[in-house]
Amino acid sequence: MQSPPSDDAAKPLLSFERPLAIVGGGHVDAGILRQLVARDIALVAADGGADALGAAGLVPEAILGDLDSLADKQGWESRTRVIHIPEQITTDFQKALYSTQAPVTLALGMTGKRLDHTLAALSALHEVANRRRVILVDEEDVALAVSGPFAFMADQGERVSIHPLAPVVFERTQGLLYPMNDLLLDPVGRLGTSNAATGGRVEIVPRGGTPWLLILGRNRLWDLVAAFA
Repeated sequence: MQSPPSDDAAKPLLSFERPLAIVGGGHVDAGILRQLVARDIALVAADGGADALGAAGLVPEAILGDLDSLADKQGWESRTRVIHIPEQITTDFQKALYSTQAPVTLALGMTGKRLDHTLAALSALHEVANRRRVILVDEEDVALAVSGPFAFMADQGERVSIHPLAPVVFERTQGLLYPMNDLLLDPVGRLGTSNAATGGRVEIVPRGGTPWLLILGRNRLWDLVAAFA
């Protein structure tokens, strides 16, 4: 069995200078896939995510994973690059993450359908938050994996949820209805669900580099992409 590369030895198979979208086999909105193409965002499928792209009439630049969910492997091989990664230590999303590099990465189809896949996607974000920008996209929300402080603009009353991926103390915040000053959040304890912006600049400053999630409405997706592209 092949093992995943270590952090020190990893050399991505695919490197992109523009934003990348990794598409999995969960719930995927065909409308947002078309928006990705219109914005010239690179598409890579994680195993069965290729079928969602195919249903939308799209062809990814590559398909990778253990390929146990890919419906028509031979058909896809005639249209794009198919990369078999047989190791079973990681999920297909993790394989796609360690095999790619991009200034900002969107992850679609990693939530919904199966709860274990959703939880695994959150674990994958925790692993990579300190070295790359990954935005998890679902039907309603976007979740940006953050390591360290982050600031952005928000409308008055806009929902801002802060979810700890591990216990993390927030030294201070600005622009939130419920300030988080010297406040410990814990995934099995106190959470930062459904806070709200007071309008204008929001600044969130944790202590140290423990990863956390910034969760906003999906209408903020392109603002986040533009911040890193």
